[in-house]
Amino acid sequence: MSHRPFFSIIVPTFNRPRQLAACLSALRRLDYSRERFEVIVVDDGGAEPVPAVVAAGQELDVTLLAQPHGGPAAARNTGAARARGDVLAFTGDDCAPAADWLAVLADRLAERPEAAVGGRMVNALGDNTYSTASHLLIEYLYRHYNAVPQRARFLTPNNLAVSAGAFAAVGGFDTSFVHGAGEDREFCDRWLARGHSILYCPEAQVRHAHPLSLGSFCRQQFSYGRGSRRYHESRAQRDAGRIRLESLSFYVNLVRYPLARPSQPRRVRLALLMLVSQVANTAGFLWQGRTH
Repeated sequence: MSHRPFFSIIVPTFNRPRQLAACLSALRRLDYSRERFEVIVVDDGGAEPVPAVVAAGQELDVTLLAQPHGGPAAARNTGAARARGDVLAFTGDDCAPAADWLAVLADRLAERPEAAVGGRMVNALGDNTYSTASHLLIEYLYRHYNAVPQRARFLTPNNLAVSAGAFAAVGGFDTSFVHGAGEDREFCDRWLARGHSILYCPEAQVRHAHPLSLGSFCRQQFSYGRGSRRYHESRAQRDAGRIRLESLSFYVNLVRYPLARPSQPRRVRLALLMLVSQVANTAGFLWQGRTH
């Protein structure tokens, strides 16, 4: 294992101590030498106590940092600034990476050291219709933007590994995205614009357990709309040109996506939620435009 990269696993957290404990438990089960990775937990100004949760995971080389509430993009940058690793591996406090997660990422980075590498998100809450709808949206985007895995275009920061040096060189995540929505899309676009590549590696799996209700699902999608507008603004500010909007068929197929999966339970209800998501997303996009 001595030839394998040293990873700094960065976990932003905000008022989710129970989920963070489950995340750290999964990290303790990683099939990767403990001498070749560290864990950096960044408390993003939450009111819920975190030190006791982190102390319970001291079998790991874990560091706890705290910052005033600034959003997950800022928290990830805070963690990256203190990282000792050759490679930064980002995940979320409500995520549980598979035991071979780092090993798979290390193998892919050995082949493509200049690439940002990310894997598949697995919904851990299949009985929650709203969590499932949210997961299917990401799955649809991955199928669309990462149809050619070696030339992928979009990864979420719940399952993402990049060279620490390259991450610093491109400026990290844009901290003007404070709502946990859109900073991943902006980072991937800027990463590609700087001449780097993105590799989608579905073998690197992370289970995502984010419980949602109808209200929180709509708020999430509204935030995604706000993030999308902020992404358009950010891209214009760096003279990257206008963004070509997706075709009508992209949105029609998105709404129909659950219906195209015969084994998917609650397909009609999920398709309706896909439609709701696009209404909420559009509302967030327009609202962000009026307030800025």
